[in-house]
Amino acid sequence: MQRILMKMSQEKLGEALGLTFQQVQKYEKGLNRIGASRLQQISKTLNVPPSFFFEGAPSLTPVDGVGFAEESSSQYVVDFLSTAEGLHLNRAFARIKDPKVRKRILDLVTTLSEQEESEV
Repeated sequence: MQRILMKMSQEKLGEALGLTFQQVQKYEKGLNRIGASRLQQISKTLNVPPSFFFEGAPSLTPVDGVGFAEESSSQYVVDFLSTAEGLHLNRAFARIKDPKVRKRILDLVTTLSEQEESEV
């Protein structure tokens, strides 16, 4: 997500890290694990602290003394904003300054989603 926000290609990130863009793809898709030193290198390249990559991760706080804490109900928002569509939509929406236009867009999206749910 940070790479996309910075408008940096996978190829450019790979070059900065001494990797191929295919390796960057594998990291982003979660197909390959990232070691601590590589994570630190990535965080420096993207100008974020290493902790940035752990935001939204499951908490190690036990729930009723067992297991992990339950995920936040807003996790779906984080998941959506992590996609290319989510980032594009968020950027475009943020550029709209007129509150009435923003409200109309929200009404449109709400109506379309309700319509889609009723068709299922």
